[in-house]
Amino acid sequence: MQLLADLLRTHSPKVRAVAFPGHRLSAAHRLPYWRSVDLDRRLTPAIRRPNVLDPYADQPTMGGADMPPRPSAARPYVARPLTRKLGRLVALTPEEVATLDALQSPTRVIRRNREIITEGRKYDALFILIDGLSIRCRILHDGRRQILNIALPGDFIGFPSTFSERALYSITALSDCVVAPVPFSQLLGLFGRQPRLAAAVFWSFACEAAMYAEHLIGVGRRSALERVAHFLLELLTRLQAIGLADEHSFRMPLTQELIGDALGLSVPHVNRTLRQLRADELVSIEEHIVMIKDVEALAALADFERSYLDQFRLPDMIAAP
Repeated sequence: MQLLADLLRTHSPKVRAVAFPGHRLSAAHRLPYWRSVDLDRRLTPAIRRPNVLDPYADQPTMGGADMPPRPSAARPYVARPLTRKLGRLVALTPEEVATLDALQSPTRVIRRNREIITEGRKYDALFILIDGLSIRCRILHDGRRQILNIALPGDFIGFPSTFSERALYSITALSDCVVAPVPFSQLLGLFGRQPRLAAAVFWSFACEAAMYAEHLIGVGRRSALERVAHFLLELLTRLQAIGLADEHSFRMPLTQELIGDALGLSVPHVNRTLRQLRADELVSIEEHIVMIKDVEALAALADFERSYLDQFRLPDMIAAP
């Protein structure tokens, strides 16, 4: 027993002292409690780490015998947001999917509250929002802010700034964002190489223009209650299209200030409106979870028709040959 204890102390300095029946360790053999290690590491053969560049180049061994190569599980393909959005609109060929995926890489990270596009600067590229949320806005000279729209994953941002000498509006990251820059020349090149795909991409610009028209109608003619209801239903519909909302709810860092800046309402007015929607058991917002309890009733209240978001002639116009 004394010999075994000496061996453990000599060859495994981090092994916690072990007492065997009938044997008492001397003070020289007692080790601090924090100098411990799993005894199994000394009792089993060394296992080599696999080569990260070639998983089969350095397979682990057990007992001196090589183990058969472990098959690597292929990662399932996950469509990027723009690919997923356009794929719901029209059937994409494998070549078109590959082109869209190439447009959405490489990417860069934009931290929360940082500007992706700054008003007044010149840009030669659009951006595809891969992850996160951003807002297109204009800050007036006295500090008041008007939010024009909220960009979601799969949206192009920077349009129509690329057609102008300078950016017309600023686009700010509402959360940490991942974006993919796309030179405008590369986007125009799609018309010559893949016209079906180019038409599908520019459909998203037409959809954005339709949203601006609805927002103008809202500010001009809808009541505060109707504006907020329409705004929340539009977000629900858009998020459902990219798989980020279920039938009745979605997660978004909406504040009363943001809603007010998007709809032309004061914060107290937004507060009263949301309390009324809650009292009517139509909408609740808690911890950034927006729950629309009765979609049909809220749509009737707001006169909301989702056709401007998802009903276009594009599939018929660009049917695959």
